[in-house]
Amino acid sequence: MTIRLKEDERIDQIMQYGLDIIQSPSVFSFSLDAILLGEFAKVPRHDRARIVDLCSGNGAVALMISQQTKSKVTAVEIQDRLVDMAERSIELNGLRDQIEIVHEDVNTLTGYIPKDSVDVITCNPPYFTVSEASKKNPNEHLAIARHELHLTLKELMSVTSGLLKTKGKAFFVHRPERFLEIMDAMREVDLAPKRIQFIHPKAGREANIMLIEGIKRGKADGLKILPPLVVYDDNGDYFPEVRRMIYGNESD
Repeated sequence: MTIRLKEDERIDQIMQYGLDIIQSPSVFSFSLDAILLGEFAKVPRHDRARIVDLCSGNGAVALMISQQTKSKVTAVEIQDRLVDMAERSIELNGLRDQIEIVHEDVNTLTGYIPKDSVDVITCNPPYFTVSEASKKNPNEHLAIARHELHLTLKELMSVTSGLLKTKGKAFFVHRPERFLEIMDAMREVDLAPKRIQFIHPKAGREANIMLIEGIKRGKADGLKILPPLVVYDDNGDYFPEVRRMIYGNESD
C-alpha cells in the first residue's frame, strides 16, 4: 500500500509485531516507553472489550495492543498532526476496522465515550509539570507530548476513573520521581494500584521509568511490586527480555 509521507516523515517498524508506523523526529517518534507499556498492559483476547489508548501520539501503543486482542481499540490524541500520522499508519497496516483514532482533548472525552463504559485504558501521558521556572521544549509538538500543557496528572486520573467500568483496568507509563504523586492521584479517584514495575537503564543505576496497573474500585490491598527490569547490559546491549519486546522472538 502506498501512503503519502509529509516533510521529514519516515516509515519505521514496530518489529515485534511486524507493523509499520509513520514517524517524524520534529513532530513525534515513539520510544522504549511505548514498547514497555504495550508489553505491560493486559488486554482481553476476545472481541467484546472496549479498549481506549489515551495520549496516543502517533498510535504506537494502540497498534501494539491491536495485535493482542480481537476487540476494537480507540486511540485518543489532541494534536491534529499526530492524529493524521496515526490515521495513515492505521491504514498502512490495514487496521481501519479495528483501530479508531479520535482527535479530542482527554478532558472532554466523556462527551465522546460514555462514562463507566471502558474495560481497559492505556496511557503514555506527558511526564513533566509546568511552572514559570520549568524549561519546555521549544518544539510545540514535543512540548505538548512531554509537558502537562493540556493534561495534568490529576486530570488524567479523574478522566480514567470516570471512563472505566467498575473493575476496569488502567495501565500507565510514567517517571519514578512522581511515584507518590501518582499513587495519591489514583487513590483519590478510586483507582487501586495493583502492579508496579521499575525500569532501570543499567544495573546499579536509578530507575528512570515506571509502569503502573490500577483497577477501578479495586481492593486497597494486594499491591505487587514486580522484579525490576534492566534495559542495557555493561556492553550497552539490550538484555534478552527487552530485546524480545523490541524485536520479537528472532528465532521464529
